[in-house]
Amino acid sequence: MRPLVAAWKERGLRLIAQEAADVIANTVERPYVAALAFVPPDGDRSVKRGHHPAERLARELGTLWELPVVSALGRTRAPRPQRGLNLAARRQNVAGAFRARARVPTRLGLVDDVYTTGATASAASSALRAAGARHVDVVTFARAVRLPI
Repeated sequence: MRPLVAAWKERGLRLIAQEAADVIANTVERPYVAALAFVPPDGDRSVKRGHHPAERLARELGTLWELPVVSALGRTRAPRPQRGLNLAARRQNVAGAFRARARVPTRLGLVDDVYTTGATASAASSALRAAGARHVDVVTFARAVRLPI
């Protein structure tokens, strides 16, 4: 999966979002939520990539699951890239990095492309809960697994 995700994120293979959504929709039950939101892009990386994988994945899933997709989150700042950081550093890096743009539904799905330690999903979910969400389901295409040496 690593080369596929890298091609999607770093080399702009946008069509992978549709394939990823198909895999998710055929593997995961449609969440019982009012809408889907996505982890907002870091402006610099989105400009460099020319697309935002999490948003494209959310929009594809919204079509398949017949759910609206809302741009519910914004960034309060641009944290440094998470790659190479340990769990504690990742949590600190994204703490307070997201804010809700408005009140959100009480049941919301949060879409991101990759779940590594959960720090980003946790920080984004906290911002959504502060804006009215009582239940946040996190949906990602890939899960990074680190095996102990």
